[in-house]
Amino acid sequence: MTGEPTTGDQLYARHRAVLPDWLALYYQRPIEITHGEGRHVWDADGNRYLDFFGGILTTMTAHALPEVTKAITEQAGRILHSSTLYLDRPMVDLAERVAHLSGIPDARVFFTTSGTEANDTALLLATTYRRSNQILAMRNSYHGRSFSTVGITGNRSWSPTSISPLQTLYVHGGVRSRGPFAGLSDGAFIDACVADLEDILGQAHGNVAALIAEPVQGVGGFTSPPDGLFAAFREVLDRHGILWITDEVQTGWGRTGDHFWGWQAHDAAGPPDVLTFAKGIGNGMSIGGVVARAEVMNCLGANSISTFGGSPVTMAAGLANLNHLVEHDLQGNARRVGGLLIERLRAACAGLDGVREVRGRGLMIGVELVEPGTGDPAPEAASAVLEAARERGLLLGKGGGHNSSVLRIAPPLSLTVAEAEEGADILEAALNATQGQSGAQSGQTGRSAG
Repeated sequence: MTGEPTTGDQLYARHRAVLPDWLALYYQRPIEITHGEGRHVWDADGNRYLDFFGGILTTMTAHALPEVTKAITEQAGRILHSSTLYLDRPMVDLAERVAHLSGIPDARVFFTTSGTEANDTALLLATTYRRSNQILAMRNSYHGRSFSTVGITGNRSWSPTSISPLQTLYVHGGVRSRGPFAGLSDGAFIDACVADLEDILGQAHGNVAALIAEPVQGVGGFTSPPDGLFAAFREVLDRHGILWITDEVQTGWGRTGDHFWGWQAHDAAGPPDVLTFAKGIGNGMSIGGVVARAEVMNCLGANSISTFGGSPVTMAAGLANLNHLVEHDLQGNARRVGGLLIERLRAACAGLDGVREVRGRGLMIGVELVEPGTGDPAPEAASAVLEAARERGLLLGKGGGHNSSVLRIAPPLSLTVAEAEEGADILEAALNATQGQSGAQSGQTGRSAG
């Protein structure tokens, strides 16, 4: 009977019988995570794991954070839902904090239930404001799974259709170490990408609405351009009146350590016109949102609401989570512990022919795997490492524009030095154990999961 206790294999069989084939799962034998605390989670068999992926960068502070749990419980005891047709004090409270932190002058905030919906809203605003359906996006990018956001996603693994309501023009610059400009210095790389942008704009039909870009590409494998690229892009965009949308769904809230928002690494650009966020702010609750200058946010000429965006319970959780993050300086912790972790991983991988690069910022780290001797992407090796790490008690993510050959590391921002060392030791052991294994040992079921 549905709902009765089952084994993992039985639950997997039920999953496959009722859910889409394209719904990706990790591991040859997928696991059911039943509970968590701090930086650890447990599966249905009682196995304990150090969580280095946080539900795809979503458990931002800690599992079962008492402040968030208390806020949810107290708000649920008052009212769960009312919709945006009524005044919502927790929504106003959180909007005020987010507007202030965004750095955008005269900011307005609209809450959604996901990053996909946030980016979809940003596209609606930009195309309406600029009266154009032309969008600039970055190669290797990912912006969501809705019809419009798939249309601007520059990663073929996550773009199931070429049909789109938008005309998308893809720009170089999201990947520093691959592609036609990889051998250039940082300055020359930026110059080449700007020239590419200028050339693309010369081919556009009239107005272009916006450039949407992740400061660090998440699903794309935690790749990023040199600091200052978007400042250089902004000079071109401003000449044409084109809006800049920064997709901070994965980079926001201090995860990169050096900055609260990813766009701040390109500070000479000034604040963006539009900023989107999601994931970490809810610490697992469904929160996304858009921040924009008032004239951009208010450009819609029709009524709109959100049934679930800005719900009292999710807003209370988000406010408690954000307060904890700021009061405990988790951005600073991401910078300190993340810096130690990336250096430890670079040392561990220095002698491994199958590791092309360890890159990242703060607690947003990618380990790119390749076939030794060829430099070709190695998705099977990444799957094998994912499996070997899980067997040793560590959960990782996976991504990358080259068939998911990048290990993604993004633990809760409260990660301790001891936990960072433990995770690095496990990952080093998993890498050493899987060097030379064949593609037949792919550690994933279903389709590629980012």
